[in-house]
Amino acid sequence: MMEQKNISFFWALFPILVLIALLGTNVYLYGDDSLGGANQIALFLTAFLATIVGINNGTTWKSIMNGVSKSIASTTPAILILLLIGSLAGTWLISGIVPAMIYYGLQILNPKIFLVATCIICAIVSLATGSSWSTIATIGIALLGIGKALGISEGLIGGAIISGAYFGDKMSPLSDTTNLAPAMAGTNLFTHIRYMMYTTIPSYIITLVIFLFLGFGIEDNNNQNIQELLTAIKNSFNISAWLFLVPVSIIAMIIKKMPALPALLIGTLLGGVFAVIFQPHIITQISGIEENSIQASYIAVMNAMSGETSITTSNLMINDLLSTDGMYGMLNAIWLIICAMMFGGVMEATGLLNKISSTIIQYAESTGSVIATTACTCLFFNVTASDQYLSIVVPGRMYADTFKEKGLAPENLSRTLEDSGTVTSVLIPWNTCGATQSAVLGVATFAYLPFCFFNIISPFMTIFYGYLGIKIRKING
Repeated sequence: MMEQKNISFFWALFPILVLIALLGTNVYLYGDDSLGGANQIALFLTAFLATIVGINNGTTWKSIMNGVSKSIASTTPAILILLLIGSLAGTWLISGIVPAMIYYGLQILNPKIFLVATCIICAIVSLATGSSWSTIATIGIALLGIGKALGISEGLIGGAIISGAYFGDKMSPLSDTTNLAPAMAGTNLFTHIRYMMYTTIPSYIITLVIFLFLGFGIEDNNNQNIQELLTAIKNSFNISAWLFLVPVSIIAMIIKKMPALPALLIGTLLGGVFAVIFQPHIITQISGIEENSIQASYIAVMNAMSGETSITTSNLMINDLLSTDGMYGMLNAIWLIICAMMFGGVMEATGLLNKISSTIIQYAESTGSVIATTACTCLFFNVTASDQYLSIVVPGRMYADTFKEKGLAPENLSRTLEDSGTVTSVLIPWNTCGATQSAVLGVATFAYLPFCFFNIISPFMTIFYGYLGIKIRKING
């Protein structure tokens, strides 16, 4: 057994500084394509660098490998969900579900109110289901298609979708992170939700105002293009309100607390069944088989679930919207997640993360600085450990005693964990949330990041409340 030495703050921070330098170089050289392999290699190399630092300071190779294995294993549900979302997108395309959502949405949503409506719709669905991931993977994909057809930039649409979905997720008693945060802080669920309302609702209102203002600048002069899109969709698919039975059933299952994996699998299979029933001509088009309908249905559904699927219409613009990559399209995001969790696992196993966080906490004295330090630590763990659960669990454990010593009620901590840990995870390209939502929407993280106003405002709001002493509950208060 090697005796672990006391690691200096510089050497604990060194792998992160190298990672930041490599990621910055990748963005400069590759742009959005940096997620296609360059960032994965950067995470892999810095994980190896952190391993060298750890071994040099007494951590054993076996401990590091156990830490990496545990870190990667924690993302198993996320990886499986990601694969199922890819399959669901495929069967919902060929069944006409997503085209139907786009078809009806184009007739209902005005470009000037589209961003606000998107943010509200996603918030309602996410609040009802408790899942931002399911919301973005279902209604979010359809809204992205509608927005692009209206001529709105995909980054702006992605920001509205994610802002609404994460507001609902954060406030829903069905959400896993909403249950995790109070458990780590030592308060109960509904006290936590009530206390979150003080910072979350103002952040959401500001977000809606911004999207409303941005909507005024969107031109509403593409009615002819929209009519052409509607005609192309109608001519290519059998559009029916019955198709909405599938997404409604998924939302109902999640509300009834069915786990996400079986709910998404059922939704995927129902999409395949509805494709056979409602879109037999699409089945023939994809499979290339006319004589044997059973064989054609099997091949078309399997192809949609597993790989690239494109529906060709008379309109070039709608053709870009009617394509998916199935499970195959999610492999790059999974590669990124595995490399990120490897880096996070090494940093945690070697004690480098603990050294950094314990050094930072020494400078937290006032109520505002304690809350600000907690918020920054949550963001730090989202960047380094690449997982939103760790960004809640680790700071929650670290600062629980500090909040008590300062006479602060635990709901102050639980609120800060959610305001900073949950919502910022999707802004980090190599975080499990950032990688997933980028892959699901097909929008680069740095493209939607500037427009995720709710996610950006939330941590600043909780810090603002902390320094001004607004709604800061004392233990005996």
